[in-house]
Amino acid sequence: MVEVGKMLLGVGLAIALAGALILLAARLGLPLGRLPGDFSFRGKNVSFYFPLGTSLLISIVLSVILYLISRLRR
Repeated sequence: MVEVGKMLLGVGLAIALAGALILLAARLGLPLGRLPGDFSFRGKNVSFYFPLGTSLLISIVLSVILYLISRLRR
């Protein structure tokens, strides 16, 4: 059970760090959520938002970071 507790703490810290980075990006004026490729539709009774451009950017950045971490650990 100790390993599960450590894993939950690690996941919680990672989520808190991600939230802090998103808040920091908003304060710096980075247009996350309003990039080209982010689709939004507002109808009379429904709204739809799909952040494709933001998702791709975050995926690329995380891939590069995780690649660099794996290269440094070797």
